[in-house]
Amino acid sequence: MKHRQSLVRRQKGAAAVEFALIATVFFILLIGVLEMGRVLFTWNAAAEATRYGARVAAVCDINDSAILSRMQDIMPNLEAANVSVSYLPSGCNQSNCQQVSVSIVNFQVTTHIPVVSAVLAVPPFTTSLPRESLESANNPVCT
Repeated sequence: MKHRQSLVRRQKGAAAVEFALIATVFFILLIGVLEMGRVLFTWNAAAEATRYGARVAAVCDINDSAILSRMQDIMPNLEAANVSVSYLPSGCNQSNCQQVSVSIVNFQVTTHIPVVSAVLAVPPFTTSLPRESLESANNPVCT
């Protein structure tokens, strides 16, 4: 009987130690999963911003400021240096452009993981659409 009591005494606190070890691993994994979800959400927002930017570029004047401002509605931290708008064929005007292409380039996401912070590059998303009116006059999308 005495042997059993000493065994019970030695086991006191074992559950707390096991919980501490398992909880540490669990919370590290949980934070990693949440942060990866946030990064993927940003990547999805970048893809959606290029789609919206291409739609606006297809119906507004060439290089209209509404393109960037509409993209910033989806991604507020997007800057002009991160957006590339091209009209094909190169050097075309409103009457002979055939296609509009909008890209997000050199955009980075900073993770918010405590202690270990990382900067991840967003893939260069590109959306191309055939041109439409390319005129901002009387167009509510371009204002």
